[in-house]
Amino acid sequence: MIKRYRQEQILKLIRARPIHTQEELAEKLRRLGIHATQVTLSRDLHDLRLAKTADGYKELLVTAGATHGALALARPVERHLKRVAGEFLKDVRQAQNILVLRTDPGNAQPLAVALDQEDWPEIVGTLAGDDTIMAVCRSAKHAAAARSKLLALIGR
Repeated sequence: MIKRYRQEQILKLIRARPIHTQEELAEKLRRLGIHATQVTLSRDLHDLRLAKTADGYKELLVTAGATHGALALARPVERHLKRVAGEFLKDVRQAQNILVLRTDPGNAQPLAVALDQEDWPEIVGTLAGDDTIMAVCRSAKHAAAARSKLLALIGR
């Protein structure tokens, strides 16, 4: 198993729901077909700058202007998505299980990245061009739910 892939799956898991122990994390990874020892998980948690909190593992980041590389809990990704969507999202249209998101030229990539980082269960993946994003959803019902969530983020 490639380290990068395993670590991306760990991030997806801890972003999606609280995980409180390495044993719980190992079990969730096993369900995805990823087998990792406790030593490997410890190393991954360190490499990914994940900290154990009362609410489960959380991402850490180096704070801007902090002395000695001070760490703080990362801000929720959804706040980032809300900001980026509010700034760049111009239109959302549904075609069966696909959402077509429109932005001004040059703004599709940052919005697609923010949406991918949010890891919504309705969306399988995104493909971004210059001013258009195609978001593939699990079903037409999931596409409608994701469209509603996006519109709510930008206050429409």
